[in-house]
Amino acid sequence: MDIIHPIQWFPGHMSKSKRKIHDDLKYVNLLVEIIDARIPISSRSPAFMGSILKPRLMLMNKSDIADPIFTTDWLVFLKKDNIQALAVDCKSGKGLDKFIPKVNELLRKEIAVWQNKGMGGRRIRIMVVGVPNVGKSSFINRMADGKRAKVENRPGVTKENQWFLAKNNIEILDTPGILSPKFEDQKVGENLAFVGSIKDKILDIEIIAKKLLKKLLDLYPNLLKKRFNLKEYHLSDETADNFEQKELRIDQIFHSIGQKRGMILPGGKIDTHRTANMLLDEFRNAKLGRITLERSAEASKESE
Repeated sequence: MDIIHPIQWFPGHMSKSKRKIHDDLKYVNLLVEIIDARIPISSRSPAFMGSILKPRLMLMNKSDIADPIFTTDWLVFLKKDNIQALAVDCKSGKGLDKFIPKVNELLRKEIAVWQNKGMGGRRIRIMVVGVPNVGKSSFINRMADGKRAKVENRPGVTKENQWFLAKNNIEILDTPGILSPKFEDQKVGENLAFVGSIKDKILDIEIIAKKLLKKLLDLYPNLLKKRFNLKEYHLSDETADNFEQKELRIDQIFHSIGQKRGMILPGGKIDTHRTANMLLDEFRNAKLGRITLERSAEASKESE
């Protein structure tokens, strides 16, 4: 049940954009990386990897639809790893009241130098990076009073680096969403596909949905049971002794969900494509509940 062998998604403009990001680093004082709080590892930006000698701040966006227990755990985990991070929801603005104070904290030495040189009114320049569909435009709109960046719930909207004037004498450099040329760990590609950071049209949507269903059955069986009125035997994995049996079980649950939602084709067959789209849409829009698909090492140990 692999999605693609392996998932690869690196249009030409992404390679050009990655070079442009590194070229523009000399113009900024701070790097802001926006990640998806539901998949904090998989949504790390490849443009941010490596040794970049700039202060950094991570925004765990979409924390309003992530599992709050694990968001808190991730913040603790990142702090121990010397990564400054804030849990935010860029659409509603929740948590962004802490952004400016954190920026001033991270740049306090640089700001002090400016003030000593009589340049206290100098604008702070920040660069915003992140994978597609992670919420960069929503963040910029919040910081610029909703007048600047185009927002769409699909990857690939921003194509070029763009400067925007924001609140508190800050200039923001927006950058296109960039993914790795290929995903050595297939699970990273799957997680990005689940949240919509990879365009659905290049993937087998039914396989993606079944992969997500399997993960949700492992992590949040009770949420699935409640949302789709599943019976206890659906949630039990005791009879699935091998890979083939487990895959058959996932397929049976998937069809059961489609049947319960009335997604039936003429002749009584389940409309698997509609069922797949529905399952992904309900996960992405938090209709299943607040879900985190990746847990820190510490959280994983505690949940065992």
